Amino acid sequence: MKTRHAATGRKGQAGVMLLEALIGILIFSVGILALVGMQAIAIKLSTDARDRAEAANLASQLIGEMWVNRANVANYAYTGTGTPPSTLTNWIGQVQQSLPDAVANPPIVVIAASSLGGSVGTETTVTIRWRNPNDTAVHNFAMTAYIN
Repeated sequence: MKTRHAATGRKGQAGVMLLEALIGILIFSVGILALVGMQAIAIKLSTDARDRAEAANLASQLIGEMWVNRANVANYAYTGTGTPPSTLTNWIGQVQQSLPDAVANPPIVVIAASSLGGSVGTETTVTIRWRNPNDTAVHNFAMTAYIN
C-alpha cells in the first residue's frame, strides 16, 4: 500500500516544474518591461532638460546682447506675431534651429520701463517657447533682467 500512495503522490505533482518555469518567465518579462519603461521616461526627461538648458542659454545670450546695445533696447520688443524686428532676426533663427517646433511657437520679448532702487531703467522679459514631438503642451522658459 505504501508503494501505491507514493505513485499517486508523484502523479499529483506532475507539471509543477513547468508551472514554476512559466511563472518565473512571467516575472522576468514584467521586470524587463518595467526597465524599458524607465528607459523611455529617462530619455524624455533628458530631452526636456537639454531643451530647457538650450532655452536658458539663448535667453541669456539675447539679454547680454541687449546690455551691450542699451541705447536701442526698445528695438528688441517682439510680441511673437508678425515680422520680428531686424535686431532679433538672427537670434530668432537660432531659437528655431535649436528647439523643436519653435517656428510655430515664436519667442516673446517684452520691454517695459521700470524703476528699481530709485533709478529708471528697463525691465526685459524674454520668453522662449517650444513643443516637443508627441507633446500636447507648449513648454516655455522666461528670463527677466533689469537693464539701466
